[in-house]
Amino acid sequence: MKGSDRVDERGKPNTGELRLAPATRADVAAILAMIHGLAQFEQLSHLCIANENDIERALFGDRALVEVVLAWEGGAAAGFALFFHNFSTFLGRRGLYLEDLFVWPEYRRRGYGRALLVHLARLAVERGCGRFEWTVLDWNAPAIGFYQQLGAQILPEWRITRVTGVALASLAAQPLLPTEG
Repeated sequence: MKGSDRVDERGKPNTGELRLAPATRADVAAILAMIHGLAQFEQLSHLCIANENDIERALFGDRALVEVVLAWEGGAAAGFALFFHNFSTFLGRRGLYLEDLFVWPEYRRRGYGRALLVHLARLAVERGCGRFEWTVLDWNAPAIGFYQQLGAQILPEWRITRVTGVALASLAAQPLLPTEG
């Protein structure tokens, strides 16, 4: 980190030893533990079924499409950001989409979440991305305020649309064109 990067989200000096690094195969268990921590925080543990094999395959398999950056304090994984590229047809350029951002409670208020976001913004610029985006739960007012302080815009006119499980299988089984009759 540069000397100018050594401040927390309140602008106070951060004396912690933060290190950001891309994930390796050796980090999969720590990443999965943080995914479970995020699911618990979001009150969605009942939906979290990922296992180490799933995460390792997603990050390091033949068709890996996601990346993780870890925030380390000393030898401990303090947080992570999982992201991937999407594409904007309107911009004609790829974007960077943050799927998950999580910092363990004992490492919060040290600027690590901000550091991960700044790091990803830098990656987006370096990679020529037209935008950097993510979602936030509507009840998470502290996160919304934090993101807005960083310059993010909350887009209230957009809604997430999702098809999973039985509904996904049912949609996939439908004919491409409706049958007459």
